[in-house]
Order: sequence, then C-alpha cells, then structure tokens
Amino acid sequence: MRLEDEIKQKNFKNEYEKGIINLIYTYNWMDTRMKAFFKVYDITPQQFNILRILRGQHPRPCTVNLLKDRMLDKMSDASRIVERLRIKKLLVRNVSSTDRRSVDIMISQAGLDLLGKLDVDIDLVHKELFANLTKEEAFQLNALLDKLRG
Repeated sequence: MRLEDEIKQKNFKNEYEKGIINLIYTYNWMDTRMKAFFKVYDITPQQFNILRILRGQHPRPCTVNLLKDRMLDKMSDASRIVERLRIKKLLVRNVSSTDRRSVDIMISQAGLDLLGKLDVDIDLVHKELFANLTKEEAFQLNALLDKLRG
C-alpha cells in the first residue's frame, strides 16, 4: 500500500522528506512483525541478534565490546541483553582465562538449538515481509540502501 494511504497524508515537501518518512514507517511496520515473531520464542530481536553474532563466533568467545560493535541496534544495552540470555541459559559467561578484567561470552547448546529452530521459521517470515518484491527488486533495494548510507 502507498505511504500516502497508510498515513493519510497527500503532500510532502519533496521526495527526500517522503523517503525519510517512508523508511521510518516501513521500519516500524517490519519491527512490529518481527517482534511478534520472536515473542513466540520468548526472545527479542536484539537478543536474536546477539545469539547470531555468538553463533558466528562459535566456538571462539566474544566480549561485550565485540557484541556492541556488531549489533544492528547500536542503542541496545548489550550487557543487559547478555545477562537476560544468560538467565535463559542461551549463553554462558566466564571470566577470561587470558585477561581477568574481561568476560568471555559464548553461545550455549540451548542457544544453538534455539537458533536451529528459528532458522527455518525466520526464512518464512522474511519471505512474507518481502512477498511484494521480486528477487531483483530486493537486490535493487539493498543496493539503494547501501548507496544511501555510503
């Protein structure tokens, strides 16, 4: 559906303003759907992001700083997310063997198992979210977003 119809606004100052509003609106639209999906698994999108980073590092440990650097949501409190995932037994946290001031964080088997379940289901959600785009249009969208940030 067109942005104008969604937000009941016909005029914008220019296409740049419309583009910004469209990106914000679309982000919130996708975010709402992703949060509902992750709620079924009792995790948040930010927790999922941390688990994926840890799986990518597995079996090597991570630090909180590495997680912060790689997180998609830079405003998230990585330390608090790590603690919540530790309580859920989806990761383990130990004092580093090489630097006692540092903490090593690794995904647990339960975390790997959860991501294994999520992998199939999240592909379906991604396909639903992009159902109105062809593969070529999705490629073009990604190229344009990269160019916008570049």
